[in-house]
Amino acid sequence: MPIYKMDGKKDGLQKYRVRVNYTDREGKNRQLDRVAYGKEAARELERQLHQSLNEETAKKITLKDLATEFLSVKKYEVRESTIDKMKRRLDYYVLPTLGNYKIDKLNTPILQRWKTSIEEIKTKKDSPLSLRTKQSAYCELRSVLNYAVKMEYLPRNPLFAVGNFKDAYDSAKKFDFYTSDEFLEFSAIAKEEAEKAEEKTSSIYEWNFYIFFMIAFYTGMRKGEIYALRWTDVENDIIHITKSVTQKLRGEDRETPPKNKSSVRDVKLPYQLQNALKEHLNRSESISGFTTDWRICGGQKCIRDTSVENRNKQYAEKAGLTKIRIHDFRHSHASYLANYGINIQEIARRLGHAKVEITWNTYSHLYPKEADRAVMALNEIGNNK
Repeated sequence: MPIYKMDGKKDGLQKYRVRVNYTDREGKNRQLDRVAYGKEAARELERQLHQSLNEETAKKITLKDLATEFLSVKKYEVRESTIDKMKRRLDYYVLPTLGNYKIDKLNTPILQRWKTSIEEIKTKKDSPLSLRTKQSAYCELRSVLNYAVKMEYLPRNPLFAVGNFKDAYDSAKKFDFYTSDEFLEFSAIAKEEAEKAEEKTSSIYEWNFYIFFMIAFYTGMRKGEIYALRWTDVENDIIHITKSVTQKLRGEDRETPPKNKSSVRDVKLPYQLQNALKEHLNRSESISGFTTDWRICGGQKCIRDTSVENRNKQYAEKAGLTKIRIHDFRHSHASYLANYGINIQEIARRLGHAKVEITWNTYSHLYPKEADRAVMALNEIGNNK
C-alpha cells in the first residue's frame, strides 16, 4: 500500500501516486492507482481506497466463504481438534441458515431469526439443545464476524446487537460429580471386572479402564491428556502432562500439545494412584515387547473413546450409581478438593486452567465452609475486649 512522490505540483502541493495492491476473489493480484496532491490528501485517498475495496468485498463474499477463509487462517493458531470442532459447529448450526447471505446483509433482524431457529432445534431425544451447545454456536459465528471486522470487510460485528443465548431461570453452571465414597464404589467395581477378565482370559486389557478412571478422579486430567500418557511421563509421585490425544479426526489418533500453555504441568499423585500405577506397570512389563514408551492406558495404542464410555456405563450400573460423563470425573476431582478447602489457585493449576477465574466461576459454590468461616471471623470483632 505504498504512496510514491511524483514530479509535479499543484497549488504548491506535491504530487503523489497512491497504489493499493489487493487480491480479488479469484486469487488474482490486482492494483488500484490514483493521484493526489499533498501528503495528507494522499493518505486520505489511500484510506478511502481500502474502505471501498472492503465494502466491495462485503457485497460479494458470503458467510460461507468468510467462514472458509477464517478457518484457513485459524488452523495456524489453534490445535487441529479445535478447528474440527469449530467447523462442525458452523456446518451444523450456522451455515445451513446463514451461509448464503452476503456478509454486508447480515443485519439484526436476520441474526435474531437465526437465533430463534437455534432455540427451536430438537435433539434426537426431542429435547431442546443445551445452553452450552447454543452458546458455542453463537461464539463460533461471533468469531467469524469478528474476523470480518479485523479484515475491515465490515465496520462492526452485527451479532453483538442480538446477544448470546441465556438461561432465564438458572444461569449457574451445573455439573454432575461423584463424591469420594461414590468413586470408591465405582472403582471397586472397575477393579473387580478387571480381575475377573484377567482370571478368565489371562489378558490385562481390562485393567486399562480401571487405571483410566483412577487417573481421571485422582488428577483431574482431561480425557485426551490421559490417553496421551506414556510410562516415561511418570516420575515417582509426579505425572508430567505435556500432550493430548484426539480420536475424532478422520478416525485416527492425533497427538497434539495440550489445550493451552497452562495445561503443560506437573501433577503430584496421591499414594492410592501411585500404588495402582506401580501394579499396572508390573502387569504391563510382563507383555512381550513392552517398552516405557507405551501408553499407560492401552499399551502400543491408547484405549478407545467408545470402550471407555461403555465401561463407564457398565461400572455405574453395577455399583448402583447414576452415570456421569467422562469429563465429570474431572469435576469430581475439583469438587472434592474445593469441599476440602484447597486453595482455588492450586485447583486451577492441577486442572491446567488458563485463568483462575475459570476455576472460580465453575467451583466457587462448592466453598460453603468459607461463608461460615467468614461469619465466625466477623463474630470475633469486639469479643476480645
